[in-house]
Amino acid sequence: MQEKKKDLKVITPSEKASIYKTENLNLWYGDKHALKDIQLDIKQNEVTAIIGPSGCGKSTYLKTLNRMVELVPSVRTTGEIHYRDRNILDKSYQVEELRTKVGMVFQKPNPFPKSIYDNIAYGPRIHGIKNRKILDEIVERSLRGAAIWDEVKDRLHENAYGLSGGQQQRICIARCLAIEPDVILMDEPTSALDPISTLKVEELVQELKKDYSIIIVTHNMQQAARISDKTAFFLNGEVIEYDETDKIFSNPADQRTEDYVSGRFG
Repeated sequence: MQEKKKDLKVITPSEKASIYKTENLNLWYGDKHALKDIQLDIKQNEVTAIIGPSGCGKSTYLKTLNRMVELVPSVRTTGEIHYRDRNILDKSYQVEELRTKVGMVFQKPNPFPKSIYDNIAYGPRIHGIKNRKILDEIVERSLRGAAIWDEVKDRLHENAYGLSGGQQQRICIARCLAIEPDVILMDEPTSALDPISTLKVEELVQELKKDYSIIIVTHNMQQAARISDKTAFFLNGEVIEYDETDKIFSNPADQRTEDYVSGRFG
């Protein structure tokens, strides 16, 4: 097969407004150069999938978007990440402010060892909401938003650990929704779930994008093809290709993308 020419990394034909613009982002863990000149323009109210083999920088990049990566002592960054036109890497940007707008759902469900109700009410309480009626409304709205209200409405004061793995993950999504974020980051949110629970979370993601911008890291290429509007392919800390998901999977511009999505490596 003829070698395909490597195209420009940033390809975003969508007319939607940008939620994140990453410009010349480099990140090091000590001496390891983990992210290299990342350029991405992510649009609002879309599902953006980040795919690539293990160790390619997917989760590292995701964790820069809420500055969680800074919890690693040896991390150093250069470049800019603009969230709604403000550079979140600027020292004047308060990380607490960012994390009220950018929620995160992790690979393994991580409910707090509290009741279902207290899991959802935790964030609003931290932000000063004490009124029980208002908290009740937030809890119900968030659980409905996560498509789990009907399953737990009669169990709100039971420990969240008593739920199945798939239900726990949707509780974590509801907990994220309770703070009314602008963006939801998801790091392999279904990798620990069974196929039925995975399907429920995927259906939920499609519903949530009406109101939220969602960025999801996934090893599951079929999942990326099913639920995302755009896909970024990472390899060795670089963005190899970023485009409409249909194009990435049916007619990629870069030979390495084609090799990965066709299963030749990774």
